[in-house]
Amino acid sequence: MVRPEIGVVLLVLALAAGCAGGSSDPSAETNPPAVLDSFGQAPRVPDGPLDERVAADIDLILSRIETNLDLGAVRRIGASGDARVAWLFSDLLRFIQVGSLAGDLLRSFERLTETELAEAERSWKGVTDRLIAWDLPAPPGYVGYKSRLFVPIEPGWAPFFEDPNADIDWRLVSWGGVLIDDRSLGDPNSCFQGCIPALDDPAVTDADGGSWYSDDALVFGVVVSGAARAYPKNIMEVHEMVNDTLGGRRIGMPYCTLCASAQAYFTDTVGDQDLVLRTSGLLSRSNKVMYELNSKSVFDTFTGRALSGPLQDKGVQLEQISVVRSTWGAWKEAHPDTTIIARDGGIGRQYPEDPLGGRDDGGPIFPIGGVDPRLPVQHQVVGVIAPDGTPLAFPAEEARIALQAGKTVQLAGVRLELDGDGLRAVLDSKTDVASHQAFWFAWSQFHPSTAVWTPLGG
Repeated sequence: MVRPEIGVVLLVLALAAGCAGGSSDPSAETNPPAVLDSFGQAPRVPDGPLDERVAADIDLILSRIETNLDLGAVRRIGASGDARVAWLFSDLLRFIQVGSLAGDLLRSFERLTETELAEAERSWKGVTDRLIAWDLPAPPGYVGYKSRLFVPIEPGWAPFFEDPNADIDWRLVSWGGVLIDDRSLGDPNSCFQGCIPALDDPAVTDADGGSWYSDDALVFGVVVSGAARAYPKNIMEVHEMVNDTLGGRRIGMPYCTLCASAQAYFTDTVGDQDLVLRTSGLLSRSNKVMYELNSKSVFDTFTGRALSGPLQDKGVQLEQISVVRSTWGAWKEAHPDTTIIARDGGIGRQYPEDPLGGRDDGGPIFPIGGVDPRLPVQHQVVGVIAPDGTPLAFPAEEARIALQAGKTVQLAGVRLELDGDGLRAVLDSKTDVASHQAFWFAWSQFHPSTAVWTPLGG
């Protein structure tokens, strides 16, 4: 696929690839406090259609974007008083992040929204965090405007934008720095134009064959119908998506490195054809946007719900399977019959021990807006949906310490158990209930009403 040249105005950024002593009676924080008001008051916005002059200036900007940015139009929009158009400035700043053009966009953003940005906020991430936290409405026609900016970069995104019934909040969607993975199932090659390539039906070995992998290194463990498999973290950081067969079932396993969230779904329960999950190259509040290859349907990676395309029309909701984050040594001790992905993935590839190199150590690198202050932004939690539909979050390290001390970790009928040295959720009857581990900001933004398990005492 040949991509058109975007032009000097678009800066294409290459990014890699998106309590000890606690009581045995846990308590829960069930009423999330309001996000700290660190972004100030949202500006007032008008109702109804855009002023014709503003709409004309937007069209002028987008019609010339491949060759130059029309600064006159940018400044006129900045003086228009319609703060809804700030979302368009956010999108432009995604691609124009340095230099005088970025400065003009930032100054026009400040005038449009009647705000004064601190120096640390004078960036694409800074203004977009503010817009998300404000929950500012998008301007009429926003999806069409955004499509004109994004689709020339990756024509493979066109079906996502063209679905008028899509349940996608396009305000939150940004570019992750890579293009779409649209390779056919089983293609072992890397993407010609640059994508995060899924690993399809990888080769596996028994536990002894996994001696190449350090016992202290992390795996994502999955069990289906008694069959256990370990997916090494370093391989998952390269591919971020696996389509596999385990326990006689087809599964899809996205790993959002930005959210520290590996999840697994059954993909053999919809129609006559197994689903094939792929990485789109887009993000939503720093979470991977995945899609299904054959139908071009977008899925909410965190919930497994189809958001667009034919699978949305069918109301598809993928069934989730538990993923346990454990060290390899503890996992294979708990599951001696486990298999593990082969060292080369079955495609002759070499994988570095630490592909990301601490990329996320300083906090989220993409916009996420405001964060529920009950836990630190990147605190690891085990997320699970209780039988009554209540989302629950168990702080992972505190829960592990409590369990290792012989205490009970339980909330709303869901109990955690050690699996290897990772955590698995079960019901009171010991029936497994789907769970996975993630950064707090990710779990809480997709489940804002989540209850949080807290140890007492200590």
